[in-house]
Amino acid sequence: MRYTVLVRGGGDLASAVIYKLHNIGYRVIVSDLEKPSCVRRTVSYCNAIYEGDWEIDGLRSRYIQNLDQIEPTLEKGIIPVLTIPDREVLDFLHPDVFIDATISKREPDYSPDWAPLVIGLGPNIEAGKHADVVIETKRGHYLGQLIYEGEAIANTGIPGNIQGVDKDRVLRAPKAGVTLNLHEIGDLVDKGEVILKVDGEPVKAIISGVVRGLIAPGFHVKKGQKIGDIDPRGDVDYVRTISDKGRTIAGGVLEAILHHFMIDNHARA
Repeated sequence: MRYTVLVRGGGDLASAVIYKLHNIGYRVIVSDLEKPSCVRRTVSYCNAIYEGDWEIDGLRSRYIQNLDQIEPTLEKGIIPVLTIPDREVLDFLHPDVFIDATISKREPDYSPDWAPLVIGLGPNIEAGKHADVVIETKRGHYLGQLIYEGEAIANTGIPGNIQGVDKDRVLRAPKAGVTLNLHEIGDLVDKGEVILKVDGEPVKAIISGVVRGLIAPGFHVKKGQKIGDIDPRGDVDYVRTISDKGRTIAGGVLEAILHHFMIDNHARA
């Protein structure tokens, strides 16, 4: 069956889910903010909001501005990305599945009655209260696990470890202000090099590596906000392809969908 799936958020982990579900034949639609703060823009379908179209591993997304454009875009094999509030999109589409893939760590504003199946990614989402199932997003032994009772592991504020580096690979805004990017995603940089500025204040790389993520230029950021990511492995190919973490989470989402509708179909048989 070609299930219709509405995904809230089009960042890098959401995009791994979008890619997998589209490739097995599901109708996938994305709703995001007018100016999403995605850092890993090269692997985020929401980047279409800035670029018009965006392609990841051969699958293209397109920013559309009204609900009537959804079907024509899907028919072309392109992922529709909207900035219309997802509740309006949901009421228009009546999807089989609603996925909160923002990993915002905020109190959810939805419940299991939003769709036949509601899935949440990451912490602060309670299975049974906000969603039917929650997918673990923390790197480690339980990554991609389906949670039917309770919540995912709480956010520690420390990014995943890559080659012995965790918090030092993340660039954060030293103050509130507007970004001026001096590098692009995919650039190889040295420790101490200025990657971007926030209202004139330089933000330097703490480690050497490849710029894996960088917030959109001209973005108004908050103090302490994540605005960039340096990958110490230095492999430029990693900045353009879906990560191992994303693929694992996407596998968990697919498992949740297949399990839910298989059980539902058996119950009706």
